[in-house]
Amino acid sequence: EEQLVESGGGLVQAGGSLRLSCAASGFTFDDSAIGWFRQAPGKEREGVSCMSRRDGSTWYADSVKGRFTISSDNAKDTMALQMNNLKPEDTAIYYCAVECYPPRVWGQGTPVTVSS
Repeated sequence: EEQLVESGGGLVQAGGSLRLSCAASGFTFDDSAIGWFRQAPGKEREGVSCMSRRDGSTWYADSVKGRFTISSDNAKDTMALQMNNLKPEDTAIYYCAVECYPPRVWGQGTPVTVSS
């Protein structure tokens, strides 16, 4: 069974940092794109960042550009999202995914809460 297992969410004050991690279980990323999405209370799920494992190109939502960094460890089939200078509006459930348009496999979600 293909699964993505996430870790790293939590509670942080505004201006702080968190690092989310995601590991594949039962499959490998191969050349698939990887991405992070989030869903805030009462809002639709939105894309945060996406990365091509073929050429390393990345995409970021305007709201997180310059603060978040997506990365992938090709040898371990893991991905990460480094989040710096967090803001209260970043509060959401964060999901990792394989493929971005559309996502093919989803993680279970990890909550991130940013207090002001």
